[in-house]
Amino acid sequence: MYTLKKSLGQHFLRDENISRKIVAALRQRPFTQLLEVGPGAGALTKYLLELEGIRFKAVELDKEKISHLEETLPPIKEKLIHASILDIEKPFEGKFTVIGNFPYNISSQILFKMLDWKDDLQTMIGMFQKEVAQRVAAKEGNKTYGVLSVLIQAFFAVEYLFEVHEQCFNPPPKVKSAVIRLTPRPAPAFRDEKSFTLLVKTAFNQRRKTLRNAVKPLFGEAALPDPIFNKRAEQLSINDFAQLTFKMHL
Repeated sequence: MYTLKKSLGQHFLRDENISRKIVAALRQRPFTQLLEVGPGAGALTKYLLELEGIRFKAVELDKEKISHLEETLPPIKEKLIHASILDIEKPFEGKFTVIGNFPYNISSQILFKMLDWKDDLQTMIGMFQKEVAQRVAAKEGNKTYGVLSVLIQAFFAVEYLFEVHEQCFNPPPKVKSAVIRLTPRPAPAFRDEKSFTLLVKTAFNQRRKTLRNAVKPLFGEAALPDPIFNKRAEQLSINDFAQLTFKMHL
């Protein structure tokens, strides 16, 4: 047996149909190397270990869960990384795919980790708090559109696959959940990634203000009369942000 640790945001999937549905979505795109994040009690892991011709690893911070997995799923021995996903280096050489029922308390940080790995990430399928999943998938003009939406969608196509009821977990979380898939896409034409990230974060840091007031320090006076600066951050597309980086004076 094992205990559930609130400090680690543990809500373990117990619905077999949902587990199979997630694995089915995973198999829609080819891969040969797979990392599972937070296998927990092994709801997904037992199906992932059955995949043939796949080099598999799982990263788990909780030592108790590692012991439980090694006892109940012997094939996982030597495939476990005892660490936080936020602290590990790339788990494979070359291209790989990531899957997980991600701890909700670090879900945004995990998504930014995926950006760090974007050059080698083939696909990511993950369970997130519904509100986070909606933010990642949101388009401009939507009130949930923000930094996470822009920075993820600049490099990945986002598919909002399906929602998962609270009772599918043990213990049931107090929030709804949803599964999304990220697949790489060509980045927009920007001056450089650092400028793009700075512009997006600065713009949304004061999202109620017009762009002219929110990002004025990043631009020279000559650029600010452009009508695009009359808009607020949530009204700009990813390409709008990308094109604006060429006018930044930093």
